[in-house]
Amino acid sequence: MQVNGDESRPPAALSLPSRIVTTVAAGAVALAVAIHLAMMFLHVAPPNTLSKQHGPLVNDYVFPEYEQNWKLFAPNPLQQNIAVQVRAQLRTRSGDPVTTGWSDLSAVDGQALLHNPMPSHTQQNELRRAWEFFLSTHDAQNRGGGMRGELSEQYLRRIIMQRMSAQWVARGTVEQMQVRSMTTAVSPPQWGTEKISDKPRYRELPWWPVTAGDLPEGATIQ
Repeated sequence: MQVNGDESRPPAALSLPSRIVTTVAAGAVALAVAIHLAMMFLHVAPPNTLSKQHGPLVNDYVFPEYEQNWKLFAPNPLQQNIAVQVRAQLRTRSGDPVTTGWSDLSAVDGQALLHNPMPSHTQQNELRRAWEFFLSTHDAQNRGGGMRGELSEQYLRRIIMQRMSAQWVARGTVEQMQVRSMTTAVSPPQWGTEKISDKPRYRELPWWPVTAGDLPEGATIQ
């Protein structure tokens, strides 16, 4: 008996446009995977000619999404939140001195990142890296050493003035600024038995005079 149709026949081949789209998509995925693996290899490999020549490009790709932070696997992983806060001493138009309240720059960055699927590297890293740079060049008494210490202070002041100058200048002449960090412990999970203090710890830096060199281009301190 003859059966209409041949069920053993392979399905019809894809049309030419479909084959082209599939080939291009597969090639794009393969290229993206190859680039990712190459970047990660250059990042973790010992220093070599390629990593030295293309170091900035590799770092821009790796940080912060693929940063290798070994503290995640250390016996004592990161368990703190650190916020950078700032205030200023102003001179009002009438000549009266005013000290502003503390502004939490880290909280502003965190709010900008919230629900943002593609946050910028500046929002994620600029302030955090500047604070880490300062800590790496200063001791517990906030004493810096050499050119790197001065550079870290200047870098931090410029970031702060870039963000706060317009708000402060609207109230008067900016004379000094002060920076502090607020460190709070990350709460343990509900099933944990570890007891930690929820009281924030502060590290206040000395007052820094504000000069024209600390201002973003086109801004003034009065």
